[in-house]
Amino acid sequence: MRAVEHFIDGKRISGGTQSISVTDPATGNQVASVAVADSRTVNAAVDSATAAHQHWKRTPPHKRAAVLSEFQQLVTDHADELVSVITEEHGKTLLDSRGELQRGIENIEYAIGIAEHLKGEHSRLVGPDIDSWSEHAPVGVCVGITPFNFPVMVPMWMFPLAVACGNSFILKPSEKVPTAGLLVAELFTKAGLPEGVLNVVQGDQSSSRLLLEHPEVKAVSFVGSTPIAKTIYTAASEGGKRVQALGGAKNHAIVLPDADVESACNAIMGAAYGSCGQRCMALSVVISVGKNTATEITRRLKGKINDLNVGAGTGNPDMGPVNSEIQRERILSLIQSGVDEGADLLVDGREHPMYRQPGYYLGGTLFDNVRPGMAIYDEEIFGPVLCHIRVDTAADALQIVNGNQYGNGSCIFTRDGHSARQFADEVDAGMVGINVPLPVPVANHSFGGWKNSRFGDLAAYGPDGVRFYTRRKTITERWHSPTESSEMNFAFPAARSPTTDP
Repeated sequence: MRAVEHFIDGKRISGGTQSISVTDPATGNQVASVAVADSRTVNAAVDSATAAHQHWKRTPPHKRAAVLSEFQQLVTDHADELVSVITEEHGKTLLDSRGELQRGIENIEYAIGIAEHLKGEHSRLVGPDIDSWSEHAPVGVCVGITPFNFPVMVPMWMFPLAVACGNSFILKPSEKVPTAGLLVAELFTKAGLPEGVLNVVQGDQSSSRLLLEHPEVKAVSFVGSTPIAKTIYTAASEGGKRVQALGGAKNHAIVLPDADVESACNAIMGAAYGSCGQRCMALSVVISVGKNTATEITRRLKGKINDLNVGAGTGNPDMGPVNSEIQRERILSLIQSGVDEGADLLVDGREHPMYRQPGYYLGGTLFDNVRPGMAIYDEEIFGPVLCHIRVDTAADALQIVNGNQYGNGSCIFTRDGHSARQFADEVDAGMVGINVPLPVPVANHSFGGWKNSRFGDLAAYGPDGVRFYTRRKTITERWHSPTESSEMNFAFPAARSPTTDP
């Protein structure tokens, strides 16, 4: 039974008197215990990060990039270890864990180019012998609070770029999947990152609250459910902190009559049931346009879902278990509500043979004739449940998508370029796919939804990440000639005179 500790000042510490069990979802057995940070531990982490920031912010960007480059290599070298622990604590398949890790590495690669990303703007002679330019100054001590569903990728959306920008960072991983964050912090230190620039504080919501309320914390990044994202955004903003809070989602796919239905269904299967539907970009609603399209979609999906291979992630099935018994019980409750509210249950995940096995297994579930207003449509299920809605026109489909409270991602399947372009222009979602069911932006773009899927002006990673982890500083400079005389001037300074200049 391993003990998962905090990582402060470049070493593991056991701070706090309480601990939480960490369970392998494939078996239901405890595999570790994780420490819960108390106020003393949090204060130690913030003090460490504050002190380290004073030196790190003066480190030239190209030297920060060199440390990041070494870190990328170490993460690649230790990929098997990281993938194994992701699968053990989360439950996702080894193949899915490896894909997550690769997307995280891509964010390190983007951060390595920090010298280019931090280049400011320069204007010569904005006035007589006056030049002006802008710089990107680091924010200070930053905190990242990350969810259970991506133990490596989501933290790497945050800390590589934050550190590259000259900040120090404190990571608070989910208590359900605490080990991967600890391991990557150790690798970063091994790569040459000074002690205290990246610390890891383990724990639950009480530990997060202590971090959020600390006056030395200047910026907070959060990924999780919408109610918690709203609460964190409001509380941290009122405390004068910069906040980036990503919430829940209800991602839709519209299938037009001209679409390649077989290709669309294959894409929908991976997007809906990959990682057991535990992705903020998971596809949870399919809207078929036209009776024939709906008939084909349900027929093909039903057969494919019944054929899903469900099992322990180490065996690389199609789908592993959900992360916890609490999570599974919530999903089961929503499935029952769908039945009670009149949706047609075409495939019931509770009937899958693995459902009765030890661990937190559930087969793929498919509802037909779902309507807005049903709980299975309105709420984010975060499990292997797909809702199918039938409409007559593409306009009807778009109206449903845009009427949903969430606006994380949405996609359309079609062969018609005009329809695709119109959809991309009119859909109220922050990330849009055209024949792409999981439109997660690559690392040199930015990730973030609209409406109740994101709180804060800036999205995650990419160019928006640089803006979030820096503050613009604009400098205006003038050097007088030794022979030039100066006079007092009480008028507001302007680049040119409105009375004499043309």
